[in-house]
Amino acid sequence: MKVFMIVDDSPVIRKVARRIIEGMGYAVAEAEDGIDGLEKCDHTMPDAVMVDWDMPRMGGVEFIEQLKSRPGGADTKVLFCTSEVNMPEMMKAKRAGADGYVIKPFTRAILQQSFTENGIEQPAQSAA
Repeated sequence: MKVFMIVDDSPVIRKVARRIIEGMGYAVAEAEDGIDGLEKCDHTMPDAVMVDWDMPRMGGVEFIEQLKSRPGGADTKVLFCTSEVNMPEMMKAKRAGADGYVIKPFTRAILQQSFTENGIEQPAQSAA
């Protein structure tokens, strides 16, 4: 099963994203900041990550830089998640290795479009 990690300091964002992404067929892991996320990636590298840009202890750009330097991290797709269009931060994230971005608040349709645009493969969903 494909694993998707949500790295965000907001429990509400993690809960909303988890519901949407699990509904898309992923197993979902959560982390409350970049340090927590990297520790979890060292245990099990996810197929894709959505990371908030502004978190305590370690922000999104530093998380991306460190993720991409870890074994298997270069293959992990990364969406940079922000609540505002901040082009300098978005460009830093792209340079660090983010594949794309998503603006909060998001919906299932917005996430699916972002996944498609950024080459994030969605799990095959079985017919019920």
